[in-house]
Amino acid sequence: MSFFKRIALKSGFEECVSKMSVRGVEPNYEFQEWWNKQREKNHDFFTNDSNNANEGFLTVEIRSLNPDLTTGKDRSRSARQLSWICLLRFQQLANSLAWITNSFLLLLRTANRRISAADSPSDSSASRLYRIIKFFLFLVVLLLCVELVAYFKGWHFSPPSAASAEAAVELFYALWLEIRADYLAPPLQSLAKVCIVLFLIQSMDRVLLMLGCLWIKIRRIKPTASMEYPIGRVEIGNVDDYPMVLVQIPMCNEKEVYQQSIAAVCIMDWPKERMLVQVLDDSDELDAQNLIQAEPAPDFLKKTIPHFKGNDDLALVQARWAFVNKDENLLTRLQNINLSFHFEVEQQVNGVFINFFGFNGTAGVWRIKALKDCGGWLERTTVEDMDIAVRAHLCGWKFVYLNDVKCYCELPESYEAYKKQQYCWHSGPMQLFRLCFLDILHSKVNKAKKANLIFLFFLLRKLILPFYSFTLFCIILPLTIFLPEAELPAWVVCYVPGIMSVLNILPAPRSFPFIVPYLLFENTMSVTKFNAMISGLFRLGNSYEWIVTKKLGRSSEADLVAFENESDSSVTETTSFLRSSSDSGLEELSKLEVTSRRSVKTKRNRLYRMELTLAFILLSAAGRSLLSAQGELTIGHYRCHLEFEVQVTLTQHLLTNISNFGVTGSGLNQFSIGHSLYGCQCQL
Repeated sequence: MSFFKRIALKSGFEECVSKMSVRGVEPNYEFQEWWNKQREKNHDFFTNDSNNANEGFLTVEIRSLNPDLTTGKDRSRSARQLSWICLLRFQQLANSLAWITNSFLLLLRTANRRISAADSPSDSSASRLYRIIKFFLFLVVLLLCVELVAYFKGWHFSPPSAASAEAAVELFYALWLEIRADYLAPPLQSLAKVCIVLFLIQSMDRVLLMLGCLWIKIRRIKPTASMEYPIGRVEIGNVDDYPMVLVQIPMCNEKEVYQQSIAAVCIMDWPKERMLVQVLDDSDELDAQNLIQAEPAPDFLKKTIPHFKGNDDLALVQARWAFVNKDENLLTRLQNINLSFHFEVEQQVNGVFINFFGFNGTAGVWRIKALKDCGGWLERTTVEDMDIAVRAHLCGWKFVYLNDVKCYCELPESYEAYKKQQYCWHSGPMQLFRLCFLDILHSKVNKAKKANLIFLFFLLRKLILPFYSFTLFCIILPLTIFLPEAELPAWVVCYVPGIMSVLNILPAPRSFPFIVPYLLFENTMSVTKFNAMISGLFRLGNSYEWIVTKKLGRSSEADLVAFENESDSSVTETTSFLRSSSDSGLEELSKLEVTSRRSVKTKRNRLYRMELTLAFILLSAAGRSLLSAQGELTIGHYRCHLEFEVQVTLTQHLLTNISNFGVTGSGLNQFSIGHSLYGCQCQL
């Protein structure tokens, strides 16, 4: 069967000839003449399409020599082709499933390798709490499975009763609803109310501290000294005005840091005849990582010692910590938020209004008479700095905090080191509270100071804070999702924690972008703090073992030089003179090249089983809340559908009444009243 194809040829051949002339190609006049003759002879072959809007084109019909035999045939695939296509699809699906399975198994193996084992005292003492949390996870997953079955059965919309239950599963769910409402929800609601009260009390304490800090900033309240030491070199004959100062450098397994520590002491702007340096080394490890505890400024003593002049009842002058690695990673940024609030708000407000706060262990100057009066350093707790501060306060001594005098320290940059540090910081105060509770009651200080020590310093800030943080947000909050009869107000879960987080970040305004990670971080750390608090209070595990916080040694001699460059020029000149005249070999020390650190194998990120288990608990609770949200959406859709049907019925009723009453004013008024009553009845 033959067919014709129509193609369009351009008739303006003269244009082509003109273009060839422009391009430098001579036109072929013989071909043009032949073309004109053929067009005149074969007029039927070259037909002009008059209907074509573009008359510059000719339509040519070309007859095909070989007819297309496939025209009209069915182009459907054969069974063999379909089978091959199905096989290819199955192969792709099998490859995808195999890849997903291998990736999941690889993820499980990697997670199993990186899960942290109980290799420290804090981890071993947390084994009991870990078992409790693991059992709680099993219970939560079981409840989630029950709720999934109830959701697919539709029992969320019409809960079954034990009397009308037909199947065993339906009877079990009906009994579970009764037990949940009668026996589990009431005690959980009571515990939630207790935690809410504690949460509000602690929040009010934070608000009062912030108001006190704001008052100090507005009134520009600042501890003032009765005298000031001149900046510069001290003449030999005038050294009698400078008291004898004992500088103690405690070290434990820090063999490489002694250079920076001694250097920080030797550059102090203080007469060397009136300064005695003691290096207290308790090292028992040979290859421990060496750190520097603090780097005081050269004028540190000249800014702190004058406060003792004329204040015979002053025992301690505490300076503020500043951190050389606060912007190193996310962990150090979050630590900086807590510690900035601690020094800027807590220490400063307590120092101005109460003249008492906890000694931070470094960057402080003690009066030796006060140390002797309160019994000296004791080893009965892991927080000997807080212990001696409490005993000195009970003996009537006062403290002064200087917020404008900074002493550079280093923050732990790994989560493992930070956990050990927080375990020590939260178990030690409970040990001390158990030991000195009777001493506080029998001390000679007034009742206001006793109440401040017991209720504010120990109970509220050291016991209640970790207790309600863990109980309310890690236990009660997930349980209220599975037990909807016990409810938590939205302001307890969202608004108040958000406001408190904003208040905590105010002393470090550059950390505002990290407010969401800070909330999650505090929720995670509540497990460690709660475990440490319980261990210290009831003497569980190895809570009395003191562990050196592992750091990376960011502070160095270069940091000291950088700090000097930021100081005043006069201080810098004096410091350079002291460095040249020091007998400690600091000049040779500064010329030493920075020794390359020992090549350490890069550590992989580790997973911590307790925090991981808590994360799965919260994820399970989130899944249960999604089911509740889906159920509410379904009920809302059902209500909208019901309202639509009621509106349609009312519309039909309207048309019927209009036809009955007619289009008269009295009839419409009568119908409007009846329609309003009917609508109210339907709504009720």
